[in-house]
Amino acid sequence: MTYYLGIDGGGSKTLAVVTDGAGHVLGRGVSGCGNHQLGAELADGSIRAAIQAAMEQANVNHEDIRFTAFGLAGADREADFHILRPMIAAMGFEHHHIVCDTVIGLRAGTKQPDGVVIICGSGTNCYGVNALGEEMQCGGFGYSFGDFGGGADLAVEAFRAVIRAWDGREKSTALTGPMLHMLGFETVEEMFHAYLDDYKRAPHTLAKLLFEVADSDEAARKILQRQGTELGISASAVIRRLNMGNDKFDLVMVGSVLTRGDSRFIAPYIEEQVKAVAPNCTLRVLQMEPVAGALLLAMEKSGQRVEAAVYDNLNADLAVKERNAEWALD
Repeated sequence: MTYYLGIDGGGSKTLAVVTDGAGHVLGRGVSGCGNHQLGAELADGSIRAAIQAAMEQANVNHEDIRFTAFGLAGADREADFHILRPMIAAMGFEHHHIVCDTVIGLRAGTKQPDGVVIICGSGTNCYGVNALGEEMQCGGFGYSFGDFGGGADLAVEAFRAVIRAWDGREKSTALTGPMLHMLGFETVEEMFHAYLDDYKRAPHTLAKLLFEVADSDEAARKILQRQGTELGISASAVIRRLNMGNDKFDLVMVGSVLTRGDSRFIAPYIEEQVKAVAPNCTLRVLQMEPVAGALLLAMEKSGQRVEAAVYDNLNADLAVKERNAEWALD
């Protein structure tokens, strides 16, 4: 039997999955951070642990795997691949391929060879490939290098909104009560001094609160609107640079903020920016876990033709979990 291995290594979670050639999931393994930019040794250990768990569950060995595809956060520049190529080669898979996690997100979300993907998980990223095979990445390097948002930044924005309402710079916000409850404080003043004195940073889980109160809270809606606009600007930049304005393609939305948050508060602002430059573009929320894209890529790299049944089988086992059910910001 033919087996494939796909890995999705993110900033907070690494997922490895083994399937047969029909796309039936036979084993999966989950571990921690798989982004080498947050620590090469940490990422190496996490990727290996996830792979080992998946292979043990599937009862397969290295020589059984026909092809392995690694979709890794932080695989952005040649400097990154200088680290990743020997790291991955040392894992012992003869036939393998390494791409950025943006690539597997796009591959999991559309059946076309061209398209654009925006990721909003712990951070943000955008990638596109046109009908000629030309590629471009925009962002993925943090606020100082032009990005805005993702769970980490959104948590800080929510925290700031509560502080600014407390000290009178903004009107009151419905974020205050849920945030105090989540962080275990009685008052904003107590929270303010605890975080200031101990040099704490707002935990990324605070991002979830923005969606919980957005229906009734202007401050939360404004933060989410800005996130949507910024993601739309990134996608628009990729579309223009790749001359895709007149093409018909999918814009795939990936990452916990987009797949497990309420899209009403972000997607319209993405669409507003994108439709202005690519009116034939269709927005799609990712329906399968990004690791499905790694598996599809592994199959294609090995020479296998991916039939419709493979998509159906992968979707049956790797569908994105119910919205808001899980908030690991991968």
